[in-house]
Amino acid sequence: MARKKQSRPSSAKPSKTGAGRNELRIIAGEWRGRKLPFPDGQGLRPTGDRLRETLFNWLSFSIHGAQVLDLFTGSGALGLEALSRGAKGATFLDTHSGVVRQMRDNLKTLNCQSAEVVQMDALQWLKQGSDQCFDLVFLDPPFGQDLLLPTCQQLEQLDWLTESAWIYMEAEKSLALDQVPANWHLHREKKIGQVICRLYQRQLG
Repeated sequence: MARKKQSRPSSAKPSKTGAGRNELRIIAGEWRGRKLPFPDGQGLRPTGDRLRETLFNWLSFSIHGAQVLDLFTGSGALGLEALSRGAKGATFLDTHSGVVRQMRDNLKTLNCQSAEVVQMDALQWLKQGSDQCFDLVFLDPPFGQDLLLPTCQQLEQLDWLTESAWIYMEAEKSLALDQVPANWHLHREKKIGQVICRLYQRQLG
């Protein structure tokens, strides 16, 4: 892929791995059927199996070889699914120490060498800038904290995206999304209860 530079309804069930632990299942790809734990956390809403399957059907021709950014990682279900289906690499970001620790453990369990986990506030991390650009970004921030639109603006303005990057977001259905960057074109949309899910593609020119 061209580069300019080189946590809703959930189907997660309690795990048997211990108190306060939950479990997600990878749907397809190299790690199909693998079950991995994730910790409890306020506002943690893992993307359920059916919605994940729909999303990755939308993205079926855009995953292989992609560099993925999973901001507000939570359970890590989206980034892990992308890696399982052939993404080249992934960066997971979250402020919750338990989430970060479990993500690192899960990547070790999967013997995954192509991902990194960062414990940091997403907006502060984006402000740092980087020589890396991403082909696919997952945005599922905690609801009610006004994080989504500022994150979208920073991704665009601070040059974090490849020319034709895909951006997937989950948000409260009541949230106005009219301030999404003008060159992000809505590709697919799905509403589930009080949640709206949107997939955008960045276009230049």
